[in-house]
Amino acid sequence: MSSLITAITEHDEAARFLAWPGDFDLDCGEHVEEVHLASGAALEGFAGDGAGGSFYFCGDGGEERPVLYADSEGQAALLAVGLPELLRLLLVVPWWRDCPTFSEEESERARARHLEDMPDLTAGRDRAAAALGLELPTEAEALARLREVVTGAGEAFTLIFTPDSLPYEPLFEV
Repeated sequence: MSSLITAITEHDEAARFLAWPGDFDLDCGEHVEEVHLASGAALEGFAGDGAGGSFYFCGDGGEERPVLYADSEGQAALLAVGLPELLRLLLVVPWWRDCPTFSEEESERARARHLEDMPDLTAGRDRAAAALGLELPTEAEALARLREVVTGAGEAFTLIFTPDSLPYEPLFEV
């Protein structure tokens, strides 16, 4: 299997869609704070968002590793098991942060706001998915999987602010 990170860098349209509305940028991989996982497992920042948040691979391996997200406000959550799963979430529900209870109703409201600003959102999403070779779930499936990953994450995926040994707050209240 070829690298999805490489595929993103080779497909400008996919990279642009992931940058916005996905708010995922491979050029912003450095988190401003020193952090580590409670388990002591490896933590590798590989992308960021426009508000100073960071995406991390957890543990050893490649793009199949669990992906943790930390925002700039001291909150974090495991979002996906592997980069393919994360990208499917970002393509289908780029407004995932607006769905704190993982509900389809929240997603519908957020989708309507996004479509007002980006009427070609679905077409752009489909082109990005095709360029990356990803089959997309429905919004309901993506939100259900997000809920499953977030609620199933154990203490091993707790992000710690290293200087004070303080854990980040959960990104979702579940």
